[in-house]
Amino acid sequence: MSERVEPVIDRSAIEADRYEHHGGFPKVVEADPGPNFGEFVEAMRTLQDLAVSADCTEEVYGQALAQARQLIDLLEPYRAPELQSPAGRVTALPGRGSLLMPPWQVVEAGPGGVRMRGRFRRYHLGGNSAVHGGVLPLLFDDLFGSLVHYAGRPISRTAYLHVNYRKVTPLETPLLVEGTVDRIEGRKTFVTARLTDESETLLADCEGLMVQLLPWQP
Repeated sequence: MSERVEPVIDRSAIEADRYEHHGGFPKVVEADPGPNFGEFVEAMRTLQDLAVSADCTEEVYGQALAQARQLIDLLEPYRAPELQSPAGRVTALPGRGSLLMPPWQVVEAGPGGVRMRGRFRRYHLGGNSAVHGGVLPLLFDDLFGSLVHYAGRPISRTAYLHVNYRKVTPLETPLLVEGTVDRIEGRKTFVTARLTDESETLLADCEGLMVQLLPWQP
């Protein structure tokens, strides 16, 4: 399982009643499903890696298929609506416990910006040992959501992202992404971020615009 990171969080900009000004977006409550959930998510991430990297015989694929179907049968009765299942609501876990999100963790967050550390796995391979280019906008977009939150801004939707790919982003390498709010204009929050390796080599950077939801907007 991924190493536990104790983040440094500054919540000074977050107002207690901020959810009254978040349009039609529902309030997200932290989930505490217990330690088995984290182990389960990590096991599923490893299965994702194996699903895209295994080169098996037809017999082994058949055995894996049978076990996958057993797992589906086990979990299907517990399918839950959005914001009821813990996935995406466990901030202590990489990617908040969501398999959609890259398994990164917030290490520092506050009004001045957000920093996350992590690495991309075999599942994120694009080709020739490089991370798929489409994964980086997902990472930046997730970071920008955190930026808006810790800056005390109302919940916003992404209006645009512009990613500059400076160098090949490697798999299985410790990386850092950090972002800041550049300026605020009414409902608009302009944000930027940088992805670097441990030697501070710039791999990609991104600029985006987050727009505050109106009262009737989901």
